Amino acid sequence: MIKTILALIIASTLSFSAIAADSYTVDPKHTFPSFEINHQRFSIQRGRFNETSGKVLIDRASATGYILISIETASISTGLTELEKHLRGKEFLDTEHYPQIKFISDKLHFNKDQLVAADGVLTLHGISKPVHLTVDHFYCGINLINMKNTCGANATTTIKRSDFGIDKYAQKLADDVYIAIQIEVTKD
Repeated sequence: MIKTILALIIASTLSFSAIAADSYTVDPKHTFPSFEINHQRFSIQRGRFNETSGKVLIDRASATGYILISIETASISTGLTELEKHLRGKEFLDTEHYPQIKFISDKLHFNKDQLVAADGVLTLHGISKPVHLTVDHFYCGINLINMKNTCGANATTTIKRSDFGIDKYAQKLADDVYIAIQIEVTKD
């Protein structure tokens, strides 16, 4: 598993340097990956992660790019302190042993110059699996507050938490987790 991840990082690094693209850094004040899960069919429970970092390369002319997103698992926020403590524990995220969630992609899909999807690898709870993100919003322009070139997107997917070894209460608490990643990146 570690060899596979290292090979992916090395291949991604080569791809990273080979792309003649604009380089962007994740804006942590405007990037909050969130999730939704059905709670025993009674309600939809929501939460988000408050600490995200990463890099994005975009070459719209050649319709290529690269994404590396890191999410700090301990930054989970649900509005309920007791629930957050439970979700950080061994039965769920086990933040002590798995402090980050990572998404790496060098397979971006464009419709003309609009990013519409990204295929990559999601590493969660020490397990790496392929994931397809659908991008339903993508915009680049000058941010009128800081006067810097900025891109923003909203990407979504649904994963099975059991695929990542997080299967506690799978009979009562849904296995499907809807993920939405709103992201803003600032040009370097």
